[in-house]
Amino acid sequence: MTEKGVSLMEKNITKYPNLKEIEQMVWRQLQDTFSSVMKNILEDMDQQIAEERDKKRYRLIDKRKYHITSLFGEIELNRNYYRDRETGEYVFLLDRYLEFEDAGSFSPLIEEVAIELAVQGPSYRKAASTLETLLGYRVISHEAIRQHLLQVSSIPKKREHVHQPVLFVEVDGLFVKRQGKRKKGKEEKIAEVHQGWEVNGKRVRLKNKRHFVHEGNQPFWEAFEDFLIENFEYDPTIHKLVINGDGANWITTCRDYFKDRAFFSLDRFHVAREIRSLFRHHPRYRPIRKALASYDYEKLLTELNSAVGTLEDDEQEERLEAFIRQLEKYPEALGDYRNWLKEQGIDTTGMRPMGSAEGTMSVFAKRLKNGRSWVDKGVSAMFTGLVAYLDKLTLKTLFGRIEKWTETKVEKNPPRYYKEKVTSTIGEATRDNVLYLKRKANIPVYKALKELSGF
Repeated sequence: MTEKGVSLMEKNITKYPNLKEIEQMVWRQLQDTFSSVMKNILEDMDQQIAEERDKKRYRLIDKRKYHITSLFGEIELNRNYYRDRETGEYVFLLDRYLEFEDAGSFSPLIEEVAIELAVQGPSYRKAASTLETLLGYRVISHEAIRQHLLQVSSIPKKREHVHQPVLFVEVDGLFVKRQGKRKKGKEEKIAEVHQGWEVNGKRVRLKNKRHFVHEGNQPFWEAFEDFLIENFEYDPTIHKLVINGDGANWITTCRDYFKDRAFFSLDRFHVAREIRSLFRHHPRYRPIRKALASYDYEKLLTELNSAVGTLEDDEQEERLEAFIRQLEKYPEALGDYRNWLKEQGIDTTGMRPMGSAEGTMSVFAKRLKNGRSWVDKGVSAMFTGLVAYLDKLTLKTLFGRIEKWTETKVEKNPPRYYKEKVTSTIGEATRDNVLYLKRKANIPVYKALKELSGF
């Protein structure tokens, strides 16, 4: 720093807080202000309800204290307690109007943020600790978050229009461990449906992507087609399916279920991975890869058969023979699905190779695997949350709904009286409550905070 700068600082006798201190001061003040504003608004609303209630039906008993844990801290208020003469029950009419009856002490926003963090993050504990770090106090426990997620359900969208006579399906399984002694893990069967590709420069996005997680005892493909009918304007007599997956038996049965209504494409990622594992240092590796890339399944099988007996050990030979047997079951699945669609009279312009199943599985695996084990109800709830997040579905929760991640959301305009009440209450609550605003008007901190107040 220059001598001139040091000299100026020495002459300035005002003690300035540093940036962290200012930020902490303003944040804590905002928390206090928020609690005060919420208390005033809710108690004012409660009083208005008391005046407008059916006095013949609801007898006012007394006022009772209530605490709500919110994103900005704890809110304490006194609310009216009534007896319903018709039913004999005791009620808080304020809670009923707020759609918060018997909801506990967490605000809807606490619940919403906690569930979002739990679904998108690595664990319930991390969600709870993240909220504590951000807000500066212990907001909600990881077990409370888990219990809330167990109660969620997704609200279906309107059926989506199918823009062309074909839907694309990526299918794969995800093995998830189960809690408890002698409890075996289970393969969760998942399908991703989309309507093609949208290219933006180097980025490619799947159109109208939706996810299906199989539950219950109904056969997978039967349940999946029910899902298509419920969520898309899908007509089995019109629309064709291109289904991409590995050679698992439950996947390949799509050929028997859909017959000529679907094309089964053997996932090229899995095929290429097995070829690389067997032939990476083999002299026939390049011709085999070339045959796969050109969708020439006859040449590919010829190349693989010609390599029998040339591998390094018996284990690799057995793997190769098993691999060939699998591919020979449905050699057409190694071909180009676009040729099949052209035979059906469908324009294939803009259609690309299949193979996004691995990316989809990684999203689910990141949250559900990595050494974790689950009870059935817990894994089902997490799948509900993950699918809602990925598909932009509204989640119905104990206290309300999570809609923030939805694509389109119609804002509900609150009554004008309450908009004005919020504005005036904030003005009253923030007036003269920051110490620096009571100091000299010409110092920088005063000017900055005066601008922040906005009143």
